[in-house]
Amino acid sequence: MKILVTNDDGIYSPGLAALARVAAKFGEVVIVAPNVEQSSSGHSITATRPLSYKKSPIIFEGMEAYKVNGTPADCVALGTHLAEKVDLVLSGINMGPNLGNAIWHSGTLAAAKQATLLGIRGIAFSTPAKDAEPDFELLEPFVANALSLLLEDDGLRLVNVNLPYRPVGLKWTRQSVQFYDGQIVPGEDPMGRKHYWFTVKPLDPAEPGSDRWAVENGYVSLTPLRLDLTSDEDLERVLQKQPVPEVFTPAVPH
Repeated sequence: MKILVTNDDGIYSPGLAALARVAAKFGEVVIVAPNVEQSSSGHSITATRPLSYKKSPIIFEGMEAYKVNGTPADCVALGTHLAEKVDLVLSGINMGPNLGNAIWHSGTLAAAKQATLLGIRGIAFSTPAKDAEPDFELLEPFVANALSLLLEDDGLRLVNVNLPYRPVGLKWTRQSVQFYDGQIVPGEDPMGRKHYWFTVKPLDPAEPGSDRWAVENGYVSLTPLRLDLTSDEDLERVLQKQPVPEVFTPAVPH
């Protein structure tokens, strides 16, 4: 199995090295990661300038590794082009959780989504890193267990995995959909110039069975996702109650 490993924290991230070590137990690993941090870049792609890659300045024992002047999605697109016949894309381990509504702007998950768009399985891994750097040595066996479980089912094409600081087990979960409060936090740089930070915080308690709930209770959260964002319930409702005429006649103003 050929595995492409990437992230959004950049080529120097210890989480990337940890994920690559685990991935090497499952197949041949090629690392293609951003040359600088791309956190919260979402699923942006580079279309207005050319992409380039260079050999990584970090040595990953027994693995080819490259850095790219682009986003996580760029790294997957370019990486799967350069490394032919990639079977699996792993993204992470992100330094910070990607739970609930955070998956909308996650560069880590975007890399896994880009893989799925290209017809390749994609799995994203994240863990909290607010108070201290994660203990990746402790987390690696749980990453391996999660990966073993996910690879048993070929139908799982896109999965978001979040690991707490000290996991006690694994849970299948759904995405939390509780609303977040977007906040603008003003500040000032050393030159006295104003600047602003955008941040979010959860407004409601995590729903039982959700990804947020699992991590808050010490479980590794395994959330199967899909690319189809269609609201089937709303579509069915409007088809029944507000059908659109097949032939549209524009209204003529009087």
